[in-house]
Amino acid sequence: MAAAEPYRRRVTDAFYVPVRPGVLRSTEHTVGPWTDTDQHGGPPSGLLVRALEGVLPPDGGHLARVSVDLLTSVPVTELTVSAVLVRPGRSVQLAIATLTVGGREVARAGGWWHRSGDTAAVASPTAAAPPLPPTPITLDERWPGGYLRAMEWRQVHGDFIEPGPAVVWSRMGMPLVAGEEPSPAQRVLVTADSGNGAGSTLSLDRWLFVNTELTVHLVRPPAGEWVCLDAESTIGATGAGIARAAISDLDGPVGHAAQALLVRRR
Repeated sequence: MAAAEPYRRRVTDAFYVPVRPGVLRSTEHTVGPWTDTDQHGGPPSGLLVRALEGVLPPDGGHLARVSVDLLTSVPVTELTVSAVLVRPGRSVQLAIATLTVGGREVARAGGWWHRSGDTAAVASPTAAAPPLPPTPITLDERWPGGYLRAMEWRQVHGDFIEPGPAVVWSRMGMPLVAGEEPSPAQRVLVTADSGNGAGSTLSLDRWLFVNTELTVHLVRPPAGEWVCLDAESTIGATGAGIARAAISDLDGPVGHAAQALLVRRR
C-alpha cells in the first residue's frame, strides 16, 4: 500500500481541541491499536505533562521524572484536565495531574521537578544519538489506529510492527492541542508510551500487551521535535511483562522509559 499523506502537512489537525478551560475534545488521531473507541496512551500522557507544566516553574529546572498511571481505558471523548502542586520547594517540587471523563478519573500523573545545577565536571560520558534515517516508514495496513498514523516514524533497527527489539525515531505530525506548540517534554511522553509496541517480542495479531503505567526519567531537559526509542520487552510466565526504552533526542541520550505490561492472548 502506498504511504499515506504525512499528517505534518495537515496543519488543522491536532490530537485534542479545546472546548472550554480545562476541557478538551479528543480527536480520531488519539485512537490506539486495540480498539477504535479507546486512546493510545501517548496523547493522554502528553496531556498530563502539559498540565504538570502549567503548575510547575516554567524555567530554572526540568521534569526529572513523570509517572503516569492509566487507571482504565481512556475513551475518545471529552476530557477534563487539572493539576495541583502538592510539594512546593526551591530545589524540588512535585505536582499531580489528572484526567477525568464524566467525573470519573481515568488517568493521573506525578511529576517531580528538579532545579538545574552545574554538574558538568562530574557528568557521565554519553554516546551520540542513533542516526536519523532520511526517509519515513511506509504506512500500510499493519498500522492500526489513528495515533500511529498521526506520528512520523523512521526506523533505525528492527521492525516497529514485527516482534523484536527496535530503534525508532518519531516526531508528532500535528500539535498535541490545537493552536499550541508542544513542549519537548510533552513530545517525549507522547512517544515514550510506544516503547511496548516498538520493542515488543509478541505479535500484535495474537497477543494483547497493554501497559497500565508509564514511568519516564529524564537526566536533562529534552530538546527539539525528534524523539528516539531504543526499545525492548521482557515477557514473564505469569501474564506480565516489562517494556524498557532508552530515550534520545538529536543531541544524544536524554533518559529512560519503563512500562508494566498486562499480557494476554487475543
